[in-house]
Amino acid sequence: MACKKKLLLIDVDCGTDDAQAIMMAIAAPNVQILGITCVEGNTSLDNVCKNVLRVLKLCNRIDIPVFRGSGKALIGATIHASDFHGVDGLGDVPDPNAPGLELIQKEHAVDALKRITSKYPGQISLVATGPLTNLALAIRMDPAFPTKLKTLYIMGGNMESRGNTTACGEFNFLVDPEAANIVLNEFTCPTYIATWEHSCRSKLSWEWYDQWVNKGTKKADFIKKIYAHSLQFSKGDKESKALVAGPGFVSCDSYAMAAAIDESTVTSVIECGVTVETCGKYTRGMMVLDFIDSLKLTNKARIMNGCDLEKFKVLLENTVK
Repeated sequence: MACKKKLLLIDVDCGTDDAQAIMMAIAAPNVQILGITCVEGNTSLDNVCKNVLRVLKLCNRIDIPVFRGSGKALIGATIHASDFHGVDGLGDVPDPNAPGLELIQKEHAVDALKRITSKYPGQISLVATGPLTNLALAIRMDPAFPTKLKTLYIMGGNMESRGNTTACGEFNFLVDPEAANIVLNEFTCPTYIATWEHSCRSKLSWEWYDQWVNKGTKKADFIKKIYAHSLQFSKGDKESKALVAGPGFVSCDSYAMAAAIDESTVTSVIECGVTVETCGKYTRGMMVLDFIDSLKLTNKARIMNGCDLEKFKVLLENTVK
């Protein structure tokens, strides 16, 4: 069975859209999830771990191993997104029956990434929907780590200096710019990036969202509940101004996951070397596109620049069945 399915490892800082992305992968019949690694980002590392377990219980997939990873950026202060995702990362609507941290694997996330990719060399796609700290640590501990991956899918960064956390900084890259810099400069496997602008341009209408979360299923009810907090911002002036080309429903992490599940959801890419600014006063965390090849990077990233929204909707619809 494993050889017939796409093998995925998922690295998350489990907020609302990470939860949605995990659910999308679980719902895909052509996917086998080998493990989920956790990193601090949207919320504290403990909350991230709890949130992943909560999603797995909802989907009856508590058998998927979950690993605790880095609880701090390589350099710099801790940044959370509690104003948008809620303090707990899932909209501050706790489940008293949620699984506890005793279900987290004893093995560290970085060790798990190295071990699992070594077991299936060249066969695993890694989907990273949070800060890239665990991935940067993996290549520092094992420089050959990227060569063991089939593909890397990232949600993060920007391509037009549009920020959602600072003027020029997208959250995932801004949380740990040094880690993002390491990954984008040193990973050699095919790398696809779903940027902030790509996510915004692939937004769905609020009318579509309303019918999606009101299907009356257990999973739809969960999505509706955890997104209620963030929708106060998504439909408000502050978030609307940050969005590209007007308001709408944007589940950022799901675009990277959709690409990993079905490559044809990506209709266009920009291929070039990319790096991340780590020193700028106003641009720390900003992704830089090297169109003139001044960086001389061997691995050119594929920056997503078009989405088949009908196929994307199908993957989302399957999520809440």
